Amino acid sequence: MTRYFLGISQEQFPPEALLEQAVAAEKAGFDGLSSSDHLQPWWEPGESGHTWPWLGAAGMATSKLPLGTGVTPTGARYHPALIAQAWVTLERLFPGRPFLGIGSGEALNEVPIGDDWPSVGDQIARMDEALSIIDRLWKGETITEEGRFYTCRDLKLHTLSDRRVPIWISAFGPQAAAVAAKWGDGIWTLPDPESTPGLLDAWRDAGGSGEVVFQALFSWARDDEAAMDAARKWKGAQPQEHYKDDWHEPRKMYAHGEEQMSDSELAEKAIIGSDPALHAERIRELEELGPTVIVLQNNSGADPLKAIEVYGRDVLPALRG
Repeated sequence: MTRYFLGISQEQFPPEALLEQAVAAEKAGFDGLSSSDHLQPWWEPGESGHTWPWLGAAGMATSKLPLGTGVTPTGARYHPALIAQAWVTLERLFPGRPFLGIGSGEALNEVPIGDDWPSVGDQIARMDEALSIIDRLWKGETITEEGRFYTCRDLKLHTLSDRRVPIWISAFGPQAAAVAAKWGDGIWTLPDPESTPGLLDAWRDAGGSGEVVFQALFSWARDDEAAMDAARKWKGAQPQEHYKDDWHEPRKMYAHGEEQMSDSELAEKAIIGSDPALHAERIRELEELGPTVIVLQNNSGADPLKAIEVYGRDVLPALRG
């Protein structure tokens, strides 16, 4: 049976408001929490609270929900040792609840701190190297090596956890799918009827198994126009080149997204509207592609807490049947 996680939009809401959303999500019956991990938003003005301390606060504010990131990058911001250390700490604090969503990152969050943005192939190779380091640290190894992307000198984690935190790895093509199969306990992607079946086949052919995690944007409001108004800023996150190439200035990214995508095209990619039945119908369409987890990222800027309430009252029960 598919599980439904609330996606926490660090780009859109301040951290204290997102904590209220996390508490509301547990009350509404969501199955987990997934928080974006950004240095910058996709537009200005926006938000960019740091998700790692936020996850600690969310773990304390809720009682049982799985929680993690969607997704943490293996770029210049985070040496993999810091990722490994942070998630061991979360596991010690909230046993059995954390998951690590991980990906190759975006220039939006890495270039501003001095990263020379690599090619797509090197982005994936860097993720592969980072996952190797995380895996060995969680096994208790001491690492000394000059890698292609990361340096380790007598590197060791001195606090470990009994449970190995599950890793769900972001992938959009066969090369990343192979890395997800190699290191991960699941694959994380954006659902697309044309490309997703082939991606999942490539992942399984490479030995991949475990969770199949889809991420989808939703915006609910009391009328359709207000729902679209809240979602429109997410056009900056839609062009594929924003994930592959050196795009890192939020204002320019939003302007480019607005040029590339009409409101009607955005409505095809995201779940936008006032009718809960529409939201349930669109999510059922995603389920036909075979996810085990759907992360429903709350972009309901007009009234995000009411949107969570509506999902708990109308949408999630309809999906669970």
